[in-house]
Amino acid sequence: MAVLWLVLLAGLPVFFLGVLLWAVLEHFRTAQVPRGLQHAAKVRCLHCVFLYAMAVGNILEKLRICSMPRFVHFLHDRLSIKNNREVVVTDLRFGTIPVRLFRPKAASSSPRRGILFYHGGASIFGSLDSYHNVCSFLARETDSVLLSVGYRKAPEHHYPVAITDCLNASIYFLKTLEAYGVDPSRVVACGDSIGGMIVAIITQTLVGRTDLPQLRAQVLVYPVIQAINLQLPSFQQNQNVPFLSLQLMMTCVCSYLAIDLSWKDAILKGACIPRDFWNKYRKWLSSDNLPKRFRTKGQQPETLAPFNEAAYLETKHILDVENAPLIAEDKIIAQLPEAFLVSCELDMLRDDSLLYKKRLEDQGVRVTWYHVEDGFHGCLVLFDKKFFSFPCSLNIMNAVVSYVKGL
Repeated sequence: MAVLWLVLLAGLPVFFLGVLLWAVLEHFRTAQVPRGLQHAAKVRCLHCVFLYAMAVGNILEKLRICSMPRFVHFLHDRLSIKNNREVVVTDLRFGTIPVRLFRPKAASSSPRRGILFYHGGASIFGSLDSYHNVCSFLARETDSVLLSVGYRKAPEHHYPVAITDCLNASIYFLKTLEAYGVDPSRVVACGDSIGGMIVAIITQTLVGRTDLPQLRAQVLVYPVIQAINLQLPSFQQNQNVPFLSLQLMMTCVCSYLAIDLSWKDAILKGACIPRDFWNKYRKWLSSDNLPKRFRTKGQQPETLAPFNEAAYLETKHILDVENAPLIAEDKIIAQLPEAFLVSCELDMLRDDSLLYKKRLEDQGVRVTWYHVEDGFHGCLVLFDKKFFSFPCSLNIMNAVVSYVKGL
């Protein structure tokens, strides 16, 4: 028995080295690092670490030791939290929903600004811990009371759980602002990636609610706004850019919406979209709405595959407005608060931001747009990771801070 344990222990370094080698080879086989991306070597290194963590997590999941997302959370969270003496942090629960409250330590003579924050991570990754430093920085630099919502995620929980958790936590916070020293006229909703989508959904859902304070503004950082038209130029141009590839995105979308991965190709090709639906909403979903400089001559035209009714029945909730806030009716969009939109040139979701920008502006909503030429998806959370930080990460953080302070 002792010999067996020795053999296993001796084999572990070989196993982990083998997985690392696979991750490096997989990166160079599949990843595309664009010329416009600064610090390419650093990006390659970090992406290899990301692939390595996911590979080990998948192996542990197959061995029924722990799920892949839980393992990635464990690694990420160990690197995340930094104590900030200028911010008081309190873990709370609104019912069953874990939330984290960030309040500047310094006394204030008047109620502070409030920020509702919904983290990214494709509803699989991301947590209160992994976004702790982002929230602490925002609370301190904007002198705001920030509430970060720890919504439930896939694979254990699927749509609409994350939205319901965020909506319920937001309503509770808005009803009790006085208890937290928050000015009801200065509450901002903020989020990145799927958190940006949640911002859009929450602001749309709260339109017309006279029993709650009106949100002052919405901040959406490289949000996912729809998963209907996946043939937009940014999807074609950036589908293999680290850290959000088309393959990973489809895995996350299917996991979040509880759709079997076998329908992935039907979603990508538009076979699940009824023609009357496309004819109605094409005016908002098409790349024709993008500025010319974001459309390239070499891009493939948007063509829908022949309609597949079985695919539609299995995936039709992709067409719900709660999963595609871009297609909300004009009367809803026109009542939304002003917006701050961040898009990254090297992000597959870049065009979602641009489509939503036009959608808002067409209905008279004031939009401040911040475009990052060297930005990539997920860079926000790296703003303070020292060697693994990037100029674009801090630039986005500073831009969000500057916007919020100006409200």
